[in-house]
Amino acid sequence: MSRTPALRAAVVGTGHRAQLFTRGLAERPGHVVAALCDPSPTRMAFHNRLLAESGAPAATPWEPDRFTALLAGEGIDEVVVTTVDAEHDRYIVPALKAGCCVVTEKPMTVDAERCSRILDTVRETGNSLTVAFNYRFNPVHEKVRALLADGAVGEVLSVHFEWLLDVRHGADYFRRWHRDKRHSGGLMVHKSSHHFDLVNWWLADEPREAFGYGRLGFYGREAGERHGLRRDYDRAHGAERAADDPFALDLAADDTLRALYLDAERDDGYLRDRNVFDGRVTIEDDMSVLVRYARGATMTYHLTAYSPWEGYRVMFNGSAGRLELEVEESRWQPPLSRITSAAGAVHGDTAAENAGGARLTLRPLWQPPVAVPLAVDHEAHGGGDPRMLDALFGPVGPADTAAVTRPTATERDGALALAVGLAANRSFETGRPVRTDELITG
Repeated sequence: MSRTPALRAAVVGTGHRAQLFTRGLAERPGHVVAALCDPSPTRMAFHNRLLAESGAPAATPWEPDRFTALLAGEGIDEVVVTTVDAEHDRYIVPALKAGCCVVTEKPMTVDAERCSRILDTVRETGNSLTVAFNYRFNPVHEKVRALLADGAVGEVLSVHFEWLLDVRHGADYFRRWHRDKRHSGGLMVHKSSHHFDLVNWWLADEPREAFGYGRLGFYGREAGERHGLRRDYDRAHGAERAADDPFALDLAADDTLRALYLDAERDDGYLRDRNVFDGRVTIEDDMSVLVRYARGATMTYHLTAYSPWEGYRVMFNGSAGRLELEVEESRWQPPLSRITSAAGAVHGDTAAENAGGARLTLRPLWQPPVAVPLAVDHEAHGGGDPRMLDALFGPVGPADTAAVTRPTATERDGALALAVGLAANRSFETGRPVRTDELITG
């Protein structure tokens, strides 16, 4: 019996997050990472070491400007895009046109024009684009969806959603490329797209309008000086003033960070350890949004990027009761002399220090509240990452039918999550409600 040839994959963008996909593809039968694409030869060499550790052959390194040649020359079947957010469409569009199946990290892109270009290409080619919304695969979130779909609270009339990034995780967006809204779309797009997709998915509904306020009130030079938090240095590496700054990131103290970023500075000049209270910061750190959905439900949403603890609270008010979820991913953060992320705690890949618990409470009308049992995993984004990889690329071992058949997020899901963030950003600027169809059509 002849064996089916392995699907040949290209991983585009070989930073920290891409490790999940490089390892995930290498571990799965039927896939081979044939090519890596990044401006930095140093980062691509690091990912080739990951492949070697998995017993997989080395992938060919390619420069971004030769991406079209990469697709043809390497016979690529599937492309994983994990670049800077504003660059996603640069690779998604030609990969779809070349007939590849494409997986892109969230957000799908950062503005309406790029979104339209991607949607048009999917329609024209009929090829597959999946957005890697791993929070859908968190078992806690799946339980919430099941309860709502079963009518546990009746018709959902309103949602209250608060997400808290602590001063370790939240600060990280203000020391790297995310601090520039041109690259990331701001936290309303880069981070909150996760949360907006969850609510769209939980409600099985589509957002129609958003209004909000956002400001930079904690990070950045002005706020740092106002609150007495700013130290006078540009980047942490080699800066005496950063030595005891709890907001500083020590790239040299961690093998992975050194290899991916400090050693790669000679390739592209990218600085991963900027001072969160200095330099050009164009994104917000405190955001409040009101969203209206097609069937009439509303959501009040707040994102705080400088909290003492990390986690989230979401409540659903319905015609038959109320469902309340609270998750403590980190109850508090100690004032470390240096912040390191060797195990990925900054990114949510592993459990944060002082991880707390999770509570899901169903409060039916005219009945006592019911504590819904939960199995909580604080690693791998709540257990979502491995389940998402199973759904995208198949299981590592014997087939888990439930994992493989979990629905992934389509390009339309990506566009609907993006629409809320873009509408919120425009509302911040104009002071008026913004309809999502003013930004995303089709």
